Amino acid sequence: MITAIVFVQADVARIPEVAQEIAELDGVSEVYSVTGDIDLIALVRVREHDQVADVVADQLNKVPGVLSTETHIAFRAYSQHDLEAAFSLGIPE
Repeated sequence: MITAIVFVQADVARIPEVAQEIAELDGVSEVYSVTGDIDLIALVRVREHDQVADVVADQLNKVPGVLSTETHIAFRAYSQHDLEAAFSLGIPE
């Protein structure tokens, strides 16, 4: 599974609508409205690298109200669950 994190600059007047349209795209698993320099973060999860382009370049960038995007491909995933398993002593909780 390939995960891409997409930073989205959106038309401020349309952020909720843009977020909803992006969330409905195939390949988009989650969309967050955030504080800071960007308006939305979309998580794209697909099976092949070419599909990232299909989702981001061919669909997400064409959603009305999307002004710009910046895409980051994840190499590895680290989660609290993974860290707990790595440091577990095998003692049941």
